[in-house]
Amino acid sequence: MFRSTLTSGLEEILGYSFSNREFLLQALTHKSFVNENRHKDGGDFLVDNERLEFLGDAVLELLVSENLYAQYPAKPEGELSRIRSQIVNTEALARFAAKLGLGDFLRLGRGEEGQGGRLRTSLLADALEALLAALYLDGATAVLQGLVEDLVSRELASAWTDYKSQLQERLQEKGGPPPVYKLVARQGADHQPLFFVEVCDDCGRLLGSGSGSSRKVAEQRAAGSALMALPTSGTR
Repeated sequence: MFRSTLTSGLEEILGYSFSNREFLLQALTHKSFVNENRHKDGGDFLVDNERLEFLGDAVLELLVSENLYAQYPAKPEGELSRIRSQIVNTEALARFAAKLGLGDFLRLGRGEEGQGGRLRTSLLADALEALLAALYLDGATAVLQGLVEDLVSRELASAWTDYKSQLQERLQEKGGPPPVYKLVARQGADHQPLFFVEVCDDCGRLLGSGSGSSRKVAEQRAAGSALMALPTSGTR
């Protein structure tokens, strides 16, 4: 009963039912739980999430790299590596795990529980990597890619300079009105949408375009694209 309640609660958040729930259960099992229960009935068969964490680390780095490679075709390797490091780190992963409520579903030993393990940054980051590995092994490609895209979008949005404000200032310096943002398309399922936005000047000329998992992110990317294309000097 405990196993079913534990896994089904997280499956509901993910919008995905595992074909093999043992993958998910293992991803949620901290070594402290195994250590405290190894001598109980069935305890010899308990497995913690450290091996899944190892696999999940590689899966995450690959998918983030693939995402950035497609999203920034003009950026060199060094810049892509720098951006990736802003996303694939303990603090960022822990924030995303907390957003999912992952700490509420972990199987912890009493000692780890008493020391606030459900809120521990390193523990949450490790559990997220283990969860991604579990999804990978279960063949949940779409869910896995959706989570990684959400992670990337959130971290980039929080780290970015406000490109929209910068673009407005640049246009006003040239005597023009604020730019106009237009939603040109929306694709994907309701729980994994993708928005496409264009930004134009007051004459309707296209300045830049961008896409993202929210309209806000897409507008920021469009503004960033426009800033890169604008000349640094000259008249409008």
